[in-house]
Amino acid sequence: MSTVYLGTSDFAAAILERLAAAPPHRPSLVITRPDRPSGRGRRISSPPVADRARELGLALEQPAKVNDPSVTEMIEAASPDQRPTVVVCAFGALITDPLLSAFEILNVHPSLLPRWRGAAPIERAIMAGDEQTGVSIMRLTAGLDSGPVCLQGSEQISGEDDFASLSARLQTLGGDLLLKALDERPPFAEQPEEGITYAEKIVAVDRLLDPGRPAAELERIVRALRPHIGARVAIDDERAIGVTRARLADDPAPPAGQLAAVEGRLLLGCEPGALELLEVQPPGGRPMDTAAYLRGHGAPPAR
Repeated sequence: MSTVYLGTSDFAAAILERLAAAPPHRPSLVITRPDRPSGRGRRISSPPVADRARELGLALEQPAKVNDPSVTEMIEAASPDQRPTVVVCAFGALITDPLLSAFEILNVHPSLLPRWRGAAPIERAIMAGDEQTGVSIMRLTAGLDSGPVCLQGSEQISGEDDFASLSARLQTLGGDLLLKALDERPPFAEQPEEGITYAEKIVAVDRLLDPGRPAAELERIVRALRPHIGARVAIDDERAIGVTRARLADDPAPPAGQLAAVEGRLLLGCEPGALELLEVQPPGGRPMDTAAYLRGHGAPPAR
């Protein structure tokens, strides 16, 4: 079966690699987003899917607008002898007509739909304290991740999981389910109306550890954003540091909102409980264990 692949992220790059390794479904074309500035230096860099496609020797296009009619023509030209199935995973832009109605489009979505439709399903599942998540293979429609589903698989979320560990297992599961869907063509069923939630894109306010919330919630935020985005905690009214590892503290908690150095440890008083910051990242620096940070920067000011 001829396929064309649309994706952008690291997660999508892993799914692309699985698809390319299956000869009947090796994509005739990969489409991803244009190169863009990234990082502190704002250097132009390629999306992970573009890098992986080049490594795999796959034809690659990076159109400025995926819904331009020229993209539909591009896909048709890539598979002139057979109508391709278009596979989408974490593309990062809304797909509409004419592309949407021109082909059968399968979407690999890392959640148990209808829970966590949207941009950040893995992060939101960890933040919410969900005990399980999974991957759904759905037909793309005009709604946001609302199309019918043909396959789902579940994955437990442990109290030690972060984004990296959970997404790695979901990549494997997603690859398995996608190949099964392409090989076996199972029937689709509409999603239930009950249990719909939305995984909004992670923005700055989501990264900030608010001590007015329970410490258990903040610990989950740190894990959900590690290592790709990172949480932050304010050390005074103008400055914040990154938090890359943390755990719940059994010690008596500092007052809520206070960041206190206690015998070489850094504790954030929450409401309720306390969060121990195990690894932090100063502005412009690299992650370091908290003891090293305190030796170099001293105790934070009382708040």
